[in-house]
Amino acid sequence: MSQLPEEFVSKYQSLLGEKESQIFFNAIKNDNTKKGFRLNSLKNNFQQVSYSLDKPISFADNAYYGIVSGRDIEWVSGTVYSQDPSAMYPAIIADIQPGERVLDLCAAPGGKSTALAEKLAGEGILVANEISSVRAKILRENLERWGATNVVITNESPEKLATKFVNYFDKIVIDAPCSGEGMFRKDPDAMEYWSQDYVIKCQIRQKEIISQAVKMIKPGGKLVYSTCTYAPEEDEQIVSWLVDKYNFRILPVKHYQGMSSGRPEWADNNEQLKETIRLWFQDGVGEGQFAALVQAPDTAELGTFNKSKKKKRKNNSNTNAQRLDKKQQQLIDKVIDKFNLPTQLVDWPKLAFNSNNHVYLPVVEDSRLQGLHVLNNGVELGILKKNRFEPGHQLAEVLGQNHQKQVVELQSEDSYQRFLHGETISITTDLIGFVLVSYQGHIFSFGKVGGDKMLKNFYPKGLRK
Repeated sequence: MSQLPEEFVSKYQSLLGEKESQIFFNAIKNDNTKKGFRLNSLKNNFQQVSYSLDKPISFADNAYYGIVSGRDIEWVSGTVYSQDPSAMYPAIIADIQPGERVLDLCAAPGGKSTALAEKLAGEGILVANEISSVRAKILRENLERWGATNVVITNESPEKLATKFVNYFDKIVIDAPCSGEGMFRKDPDAMEYWSQDYVIKCQIRQKEIISQAVKMIKPGGKLVYSTCTYAPEEDEQIVSWLVDKYNFRILPVKHYQGMSSGRPEWADNNEQLKETIRLWFQDGVGEGQFAALVQAPDTAELGTFNKSKKKKRKNNSNTNAQRLDKKQQQLIDKVIDKFNLPTQLVDWPKLAFNSNNHVYLPVVEDSRLQGLHVLNNGVELGILKKNRFEPGHQLAEVLGQNHQKQVVELQSEDSYQRFLHGETISITTDLIGFVLVSYQGHIFSFGKVGGDKMLKNFYPKGLRK
């Protein structure tokens, strides 16, 4: 364990007092980290996992304490997501309902986005945004595994998003970039770059992000603000600023065992700040977390911006995107007719577009997304090639929502690991053509069976291990 910065020690001795601060410092040094995972209820057989379910996390559905490996079939198939237990809480207090429009503004690596998408249950829209291109790629991979059908993934600045989604979202989640004090135990390197100056820099950036978010929320909409730091400048003081500047209202959230209240005295003494949540290391839930739920006023003018008026367009305005013609539909149907489609995909012939031979079902009209860096809009069914259609990996993960018959089950750990590596596998089956590939009952890829009974590998090269 690295040495705690002197400035940090002095600060929390002043804030907490000698006795309470020592308990806090000892909890950091004890390195008693707790790991957790969530089961994905979107998947057909999500409860059939090899992990112990004896230690449930009290405040989260289908969530447990335990360790998950990135090579396990449960992870590869999107049946589980490994996540710090404390970090699960912000998505929970968002109280997502099917049909809502939701924005995860600082979304990578995807823990909160997967939870939000799961609660939407295929209805409504989730826009998951990440400003870092490297982290956005990881976000896309994690959401693709999750098998959600109604997600748009963007790699944009909040400023640019705000020009496209004025007063659009019912709920916004901001897990803001922060000074990372709540990660000191998990990531000791965070101590190396910590300083009080860095805390203030983070506070400035957090205000900039929120200033864009308020332009995108509907009147009366709700916003979850969270960080993985303990700094009052980035926690209670940000919430106070949001209330004062934009007339938001702090809403009560349920406090479970191991959760502490926010500290009004560390901001402007607004007693409603006690409704916010602090998860200290010594609370024993997980790593450090702050979370608050606030509600926008019932007015159309939340920020100093102009709501542009645009004529509605009936057609998709992406110049490269076109409706499928009859021949293309037939090529696609020849492949996917064998599979049991989730409800959201049943009408694909009417809903799908072809853009540069990539066939996808958008959940947000392309006209709204023009000018944004979009990594994914809805579900990519696959790619049209010369006189044939090749189904995509995202479709395989989506099909894991339903029971399927066109499936090849790998019979051994060795076969599973070889397939992950990209190898062709010799199998015994009566199936022919494109099939779903599963291991221990978890679908995770497409394959193709030829007359020689060899299972050709369609697991994406970028994911191979």
